[in-house]
Amino acid sequence: QLQASGGGLVQAGGSLRLSCVASESIFSINFMGWYRQAPGKQRELVATITLGGNTNYADSVKGRFAISGDVAKNAVYLRMNGLKPEDTAVYYCSQRTTYEAYWGQGTLVTVSS
Repeated sequence: QLQASGGGLVQAGGSLRLSCVASESIFSINFMGWYRQAPGKQRELVATITLGGNTNYADSVKGRFAISGDVAKNAVYLRMNGLKPEDTAVYYCSQRTTYEAYWGQGTLVTVSS
């Protein structure tokens, strides 16, 4: 139900903007986030944002990534600057209500050195 887009191949130091939009309206979203999974590794949190606008970032992306969201549009975005090869992963978006979590299909980000 969530459509993630914006991934691609970029050189180290480059930028990408990921988008995640719901194909159908989801009501009462109170939490949005981006996660990533690199080959051979577990999925990890990248950034989250609450309904109140509070954000949280993994230490590895602080100062380089910025999450934003529009609850009314069921949309969450991730601006990624200063990309590093270690940022290479499939990025997944998530939007949550009190009772249910929705996940996107993932978008691949590849950063070349």
